[in-house]
Amino acid sequence: MSQTVGKTRLAYSRAWHLVDVGSDPRPLGRLASQIAIALMGKHKPIWDPSTDCGDYVVAVGCHDLHTTGKKRFQKKYYRHNTRPGSLKEITMDHMFAKWGGGEVLRKAVSGMLPKNRLREPRLARLKVFEGLAHPYKQNILKLEGRTRTAELPEVKAGLQSLKQEQ
Repeated sequence: MSQTVGKTRLAYSRAWHLVDVGSDPRPLGRLASQIAIALMGKHKPIWDPSTDCGDYVVAVGCHDLHTTGKKRFQKKYYRHNTRPGSLKEITMDHMFAKWGGGEVLRKAVSGMLPKNRLREPRLARLKVFEGLAHPYKQNILKLEGRTRTAELPEVKAGLQSLKQEQ
């Protein structure tokens, strides 16, 4: 028996998920972990740690990202360029003001992805937007975990032709 049952091109196809961060009641960490799972493809039955079978995620409304407790004012992000005395720190609140909530969400998701050669391509499939407008409306197939394939015009036309034949 073949060991590659189910590993077809259709199984590896990438879906587009839309996450409305502003209307989602979950805090930053819980939201970022679900986005990381979708980017890695762990929700698919063909998931393998060494292959990149994840989906695209479009996060809109990042300006309304919320955290619990005092994280927004106390959490610090550090960067260092290996030169003595070059350690820089910035609080989450300053990062919101400087680069917006999308960068905070991107850093949270990046920390939840495995630290290997697939991290950057996976993170590149995360599209973040501060407002609700985005250019990927026609690509979205999954809205908050529910599929929207039945709403596609090609699928509707196919279903209508099947009904007429019966």
